[in-house]
Amino acid sequence: MSEVPTVRVGRDAHQPRMQRVTLQNRLTLFAAIGVGTAVALVSVAAYFTVLRSLYSELDEQLISRANVIADSALGQGIELERQSAAIFAAIDLRVGLAETLPDGRVKVTSPLNSPQVPVGPEEISVITGQLDHSVRTDARSDQRVIAVPVYRNAALVVAQPLKPTRDTLGRLAWVLFAVGGAGIVLAAAGGLAVARTAIRPVQRLTKAAEHVARTGDLQPIPVTSEDDELARLTNSFNAMLGALADSQERQRRLVADAGHELRTPLTSLRTNLELLVASQQADARYRLSDEDRAEIYADVRAQIEELTTLIGDLVELARDDAPLVVHESVELVDVVERALDRARRRAPGVSLDIRLRPWTLVGDANALERAVMNLLDNAVKWSPPDGRVRVELRQAGAQAVVLEVADSGPGIAESDLPHVFERFYRSTEARTLPGSGLGLAIVKQVAERHGGTVTAGRSHEGGALMSLWLPGNPSETFHSDGFPEHQN
Repeated sequence: MSEVPTVRVGRDAHQPRMQRVTLQNRLTLFAAIGVGTAVALVSVAAYFTVLRSLYSELDEQLISRANVIADSALGQGIELERQSAAIFAAIDLRVGLAETLPDGRVKVTSPLNSPQVPVGPEEISVITGQLDHSVRTDARSDQRVIAVPVYRNAALVVAQPLKPTRDTLGRLAWVLFAVGGAGIVLAAAGGLAVARTAIRPVQRLTKAAEHVARTGDLQPIPVTSEDDELARLTNSFNAMLGALADSQERQRRLVADAGHELRTPLTSLRTNLELLVASQQADARYRLSDEDRAEIYADVRAQIEELTTLIGDLVELARDDAPLVVHESVELVDVVERALDRARRRAPGVSLDIRLRPWTLVGDANALERAVMNLLDNAVKWSPPDGRVRVELRQAGAQAVVLEVADSGPGIAESDLPHVFERFYRSTEARTLPGSGLGLAIVKQVAERHGGTVTAGRSHEGGALMSLWLPGNPSETFHSDGFPEHQN
């Protein structure tokens, strides 16, 4: 049974070979390829330009010499035959008089001891008068051959070896090859230097990222340039590090504050439970009365409710810390009215003065209801038993709405106003009241997550005024005066 060949399916098996080359080597390679291509094109163009120029100059010289010889006495076969081949060899020429005989044969007359010039169809066409001259390269003898007419049925054929011209072109090709090769090497060296200079900031960013991953140190990277792409990349990386540092700091503070806030109710709950257990043991020194036991049970129940509220607030705050994209159309009046129903059940003695303007926005209905409920709970908590809470939802701009919740309590001290939306912050007066110190922080998180804000101040009634600003658009149908009024 033959073995099944194994196929590597890891990242390297599917990764293109070029992507496995470092960026520095790629830049160097691209620079060398670019310069090499340019040098090759220039060299080829220069070679063929010189080749064409040399052949054109050679043809002009041969035609000129052929015309001079044809117009002289040498153009006659007898005189040409008497000449010595050395005369023409001195100027590296081969000369012959080609003429047709009555029987159709071609006779070629050459100087004494001179090699016979090649005669082909082109030269015969000049002899017969079909062409006024001919120029060609004879591949067999490697000569440039020119033919011009002398008289009827005769033409002077002049040939010159191409070896000197080919030697010149060969030397030119070697020079171009050497210069091109040197240019490619210099281009590669220059590309390597430029790549190292360009990659150095990227390498610094890479080392910084590796340092962050290894140590968790989120120190920003120094920006060495003014306003180029690498400077913007460094600034973006520093902004990311700053965001990470801020997130870590907020998480650390949340954990530290949550641990501090959870310690007190847990300690009290454990103490009460230990007291209940100890009082029911057979050898207990003290016995609790029914009234004391009922009081402790009520205290335990209140502590459990406080823990439940605190943990719920912590979960909500942790969820709001994470970016959440919502695409649900929310009718804000419905959200406020649901929160108002819950507030009425919790504080039946507090009257509510409600003025709502229909408003629609895109967001998270549950989170918005939680924020409105927290504002109402805060207002109810600080209002006297027969107090009044004003809830007003009104348009504050072309695409902005504000929800104002004002109570009739003592209001917020000026020193506490900058801190009321901080996590676990509780004023001196609020420490004796139930609460976790997270309700208004959740309101701030929800407002910011929906592109809005929340502010705190003093109301006309003398109490606290909480204003939740949100974006959106007016609903299509609303009251003629803009405020459907409700009062409870």
